[in-house]
Amino acid sequence: MRKQLFAITLLLFFGALSAQANDITLTAEEKVEWHSNSQKIVAVGNAVATKDNMKIQADKLIGHYLGKGKNGEKGRIKRVEALGNVKMSSDTTNAFGDSLDYDVNKDIAVLIGKPAKISTPKENITADKITYFISEQKAIASENVIATSNENKLNAETMVAYFTKNNQNKSDMELDKVEIFNNIKITTPDAEVLADKGIYYPKTEKVKLFHNITITQNGNSLKGDQAETDLKTGISKITSGAKAGRVTGVFKETKKTKDTQTKKDVND
Repeated sequence: MRKQLFAITLLLFFGALSAQANDITLTAEEKVEWHSNSQKIVAVGNAVATKDNMKIQADKLIGHYLGKGKNGEKGRIKRVEALGNVKMSSDTTNAFGDSLDYDVNKDIAVLIGKPAKISTPKENITADKITYFISEQKAIASENVIATSNENKLNAETMVAYFTKNNQNKSDMELDKVEIFNNIKITTPDAEVLADKGIYYPKTEKVKLFHNITITQNGNSLKGDQAETDLKTGISKITSGAKAGRVTGVFKETKKTKDTQTKKDVND
């Protein structure tokens, strides 16, 4: 269960879009066009935009900009589009999709694909749409969300990640909380968990699940309205909560084999 929830941290990768340190370098194998009348720059053919340790690659990159202002200030980019075979990469993370649209004024980046994908050496997360609200320090993965790591898998309709500044390095962001909504299904080699809502707290390594919870393992099942797992200790507990009645459990009885019964009779 731990690995699937860690996958959402990969959305931190989109924080690189808000970097202010250096200018963007734009190259392309086929051509780079400057459309002065429509105020855009178009790079075609394995187009690459780089800034610090971030790189965006696509079949086509389009930068929409505003011209010089009334006081003669420089023009500025207001929107960036990446179209076709989009790949974003940093030191440890890669993101893939069919298109990327970054609205600079609203400070919102949207990655779309069938599916869009973010990966590290250990985890993957896919969704039809991944939106990063840079100023709000929030990211949303929506529509057919799947997070995987090794043999573990998490399905949900929506994941919302919230970030805060790192206490040691204020320029870096770290994951503060992840909320998971609707049709949650967590599958591991040993168990399956169903719930309506989940919250993961990385700093304490605890996971809380809410409403219509079912935990199934080896044919046995537990049901309740609230559950909590401590990832440090591996201890889980399930409670009825305010909406449901008693916690219920169904346990599969192991049938005694003929050999086992015979041995018991002899010992008696």
